[in-house]
Amino acid sequence: MNKKQADSIPINQYQVTGFFKGFLIHTFLLIVTLTCLFPLFWMVRSSLMTNQTVFVDKSLFPPDIHFYNYIQAWTEGNFGMYFLNSVIYTSCVVFGIVLVSSLAAYAFSRLQFPGKNFFFYMFVAAMMIPLPGSFVPLYKLMNDLGLINTRIGYILCMINVGLSLSILLLKTFFDKMPPDLEDAARMDGCGRLGIWWNVALPLARPAIAVIVIFNSLNVWNEYILATLLLNDKNLMPLQRGLMVFQGSHSVDYPLLMAGLTIAALPIILIYLLMQKHIIKGLSSGAIVG
Repeated sequence: MNKKQADSIPINQYQVTGFFKGFLIHTFLLIVTLTCLFPLFWMVRSSLMTNQTVFVDKSLFPPDIHFYNYIQAWTEGNFGMYFLNSVIYTSCVVFGIVLVSSLAAYAFSRLQFPGKNFFFYMFVAAMMIPLPGSFVPLYKLMNDLGLINTRIGYILCMINVGLSLSILLLKTFFDKMPPDLEDAARMDGCGRLGIWWNVALPLARPAIAVIVIFNSLNVWNEYILATLLLNDKNLMPLQRGLMVFQGSHSVDYPLLMAGLTIAALPIILIYLLMQKHIIKGLSSGAIVG
């Protein structure tokens, strides 16, 4: 279609075409959203039913709601202890990852030292190693250090798991940081650590938000490494409590769904609180500001 033919088409046709195109796009996105949210809805729905009706009642909203399932799941599953352990592990691991990865990423981005590229590529290459592939050497190392069945040993291992991706993401942001900001900070008397704290970290808030939510989700849902390193049930994370409702021959599905709902709520709240920064960090890539 040439320019003369395009000019001869009434503007209403363009409006109709744009309307239907937008309608199809929004309809597709709505279907994808409902597909993602429906399992969460079904989990909450099942948590409010009984074990006798969870597979019999096909209604979207059960006629008899049993909120007591949440109280029973919290008490019978000893969720209080497991929940506190997961809060401690998640908080310490995420703080450690943000601290170490931001310092390392700033060093890789702004400092010059021997082996800089080699060490950075080693961190990136570590992302290709699956976690189960490192279980044997990791267990041997923790055993030699006397950190088996300790909180600090599990926390250090989980910090190591999340470092590679976090360093790569933060280095991308620091590489785009204008040098003029560093020069201005030096004129104000800031050293390297002062520039990292007062200039680099505030600019990297979108990337830090992504790191926080991704690593929080990773630590909160982790179970296999905790089972390997922790033998004392009093040190186990929240995912251990969910196994209480899964017997050898039967599963109490409403209590299990209630436990899963309790386990999912903190991560959902963290995402809602940091949603703006997370979307900015994922969409803007290496744009600093």
